[in-house]
Amino acid sequence: MKTAIITGITGQDGAYLAKNLLMRRYKVIGARRRNTGQQNWRLKYLGIENEIEFVDFDLTEPYSAENIIDRYQPEEFYNLGAQSFVALSFNQPHVTTQANANGVLHLLEAIRQKSPHTKFYQASTSEMFGRVRETPQNEMTAFHPRSPYGVAKAYAHYMTINYRESYDMFACCGILFNHESPLRGSEFVTQKIVKGLVNWVHTKQPVYLGNLDAKRDWGHAEDYVEAMRLILQQDKPDDFVISTGVTHTVRDFIEKCLKCLNVEYVQHKHEFSTPNGIPIIKTAPEFFRPAEVDVLLGDCSKAKEILQWKPKYNLDALVKDMIKTEISEI
Repeated sequence: MKTAIITGITGQDGAYLAKNLLMRRYKVIGARRRNTGQQNWRLKYLGIENEIEFVDFDLTEPYSAENIIDRYQPEEFYNLGAQSFVALSFNQPHVTTQANANGVLHLLEAIRQKSPHTKFYQASTSEMFGRVRETPQNEMTAFHPRSPYGVAKAYAHYMTINYRESYDMFACCGILFNHESPLRGSEFVTQKIVKGLVNWVHTKQPVYLGNLDAKRDWGHAEDYVEAMRLILQQDKPDDFVISTGVTHTVRDFIEKCLKCLNVEYVQHKHEFSTPNGIPIIKTAPEFFRPAEVDVLLGDCSKAKEILQWKPKYNLDALVKDMIKTEISEI
């Protein structure tokens, strides 16, 4: 039985990854902050909460990293813990940097000193590409992050590569493009749209959003955590872009949700409404980023070739899954 530690165990990706590994008879250690016990709803939803051994952990504390590595000597370590909300990183750049950049350094150094056999996975992100230099983006595309979140993640990405090259560690990065699911937090735009539109059907309260023309490469988190696992099963450590290779605007996502809900609509430049003028979607200045990432589109051909990975969900299937789940919980 392999032992795997997952930081961010209570988040969307952590929950799906834990389920994936438990199905393969791993011993799963869930590293979480002391105040997140009440947020186990995702693990409960998947029916796996009682199969996980939880341990208190703080990414910003070096001794916390040393203790957990030394105690468990895991075969695999998946670092999914982070301040993961891009918009919040503009308001809390110090907190974001402490967790998303320095926290990764703490883990890498702890593994180097305490458990050099441990395979390490770092959750990198397409937000590192920012103002993109080329489309689509692959593993060799230069980074130009446009948020404190993206900057901190780029630091962590390069630090992971540096430890791999300097100390011959099995340290890998998955550059994951946007991935969603029914377990996505309500502060993220896709879930905000899903929850808001399902609520609109009953209340006619409009949903307020930011840039409707931002383009993203959206996949399903359940597909993407399988890619994480596959990355650590390879003979050699490496970095991989994980994406669908298809980009859609926020408008596209809204349209698919409305069609799934059988809502007739008319599009305008800054809003959606019913044919008789009832607002459905409106934009508000406070939901626009100070520096926008206009388009993200991933080239995952390396992952398809080496990992033999490909997504099972397209955007239509993802939207249906999220809408169906949200309706069932009303």
